[in-house]
Amino acid sequence: MIRHMVFWKFREGTEKEQEEFLRGLAGLYGVIPELKRCEVLRDALGGENCDAALIADFEDMEALNTYKNDPRHKEVSALCKSIRISRYAVDAEIGAK
Repeated sequence: MIRHMVFWKFREGTEKEQEEFLRGLAGLYGVIPELKRCEVLRDALGGENCDAALIADFEDMEALNTYKNDPRHKEVSALCKSIRISRYAVDAEIGAK
């Protein structure tokens, strides 16, 4: 199992677009079959490092790559690219083999 974790910092003044992006991202769960688990989180404390995060699980790297290349994901991702300052991602293998 692969856990895909992504963290974003957004530009000020893009709050409407941020909500649209995060809602769209969460909406991919149950639509893209490779996405086995999905949590979209907002920073509740107003921290200066990141504003939001995605924690998502995939069966393997092939499933993750299929998700990344799905047109529905690419559409949501395009909005994020237009409003983000920074993005950090970690893909980790989880669970017993």
